[in-house]
Amino acid sequence: MATRLKNKKVKKKKSIFKRILLFLLLVLLGVGGYTGYTIYKTYAAANQSYSELERGEKSERRETAVKVNEDPFSILLMGVEDYSSGGENGRTDTLIVVTVNPTLQTIKMLSIPRDTFVTLPEDGSETKINHAYAFGGKELTIETTEELLDIPIDYYATVSFQAFKSIVDELDGVNVNVPFDFYENSDEDGKRIYFEEGPAELDGEEALAYARMRKRDPRGDFGRNDRQKEIITAIIDKATSPANLFKIDELAMHIGDNVETNFRISQAIALQQKYPNINGDSIEKLTIEGSDEYINDIYYFIPDEEMLEEVQLELKTHLEQESTSTTPDYQN
Repeated sequence: MATRLKNKKVKKKKSIFKRILLFLLLVLLGVGGYTGYTIYKTYAAANQSYSELERGEKSERRETAVKVNEDPFSILLMGVEDYSSGGENGRTDTLIVVTVNPTLQTIKMLSIPRDTFVTLPEDGSETKINHAYAFGGKELTIETTEELLDIPIDYYATVSFQAFKSIVDELDGVNVNVPFDFYENSDEDGKRIYFEEGPAELDGEEALAYARMRKRDPRGDFGRNDRQKEIITAIIDKATSPANLFKIDELAMHIGDNVETNFRISQAIALQQKYPNINGDSIEKLTIEGSDEYINDIYYFIPDEEMLEEVQLELKTHLEQESTSTTPDYQN
């Protein structure tokens, strides 16, 4: 009798154990299935945004194409304002150059003032750098940026205002530290959005207004550029947090619909897998110093030549590049 009871207990334990194993197996299969489906959706969505440059896979300032999990590389982020022109002949409201050194696991970020006085390499005309996009799209903007900074631009990404807001909303907002009280008009309906000094969590519409304001900033473009870099860092930190692990497919959908880039999703995954410690804390923010001037009654930002050379050298050193040309002349 005791033996039968013992056998029943053993069978009951085995049965419970089997049920636990079966439950765990179902959970694992469920997660595995979700992960596989997510990866498929992510690749499909991200591939929609892929667009090769006319120049091919490498900059003319490179002898060979870079490998992102081995070589230092650069990315030009272009925030395109085209809602007022129906999607045509837009201008770059934001220009940010990011250099990544995988070996050092460091990132440098430089925001270029939109009114920076440049000479377009296409025809030698002098204008503001944000006009390059209207005259020659991403291709001319990249060439002009390469000329200004004397470095190769390996990759690019154009981001619409709608993509920016959608990504921030998908991340449930981003955290910033508002430097002073101010307001900015919404790009949607023109209503005023008010910001109070101190820590704040912003949704997509608020984050865009926060990044774009400059008229009420005592530092003008410099203050605006700092806020743009702060927002980018906040997005990187939020996107790489464990809480957003399962949102990659939704983020990829927004990217696929509103972003154009020559950076493949496979390259991003390879970089993250080999260098998992690259995040917002790895970013060093650089600034172009200069002066405000009016030429033919038009406002321009004129980079200080010596300070620009220092920025060029710092970026080239980070990219492990040697100097290839002299600093352009920005004076009439």
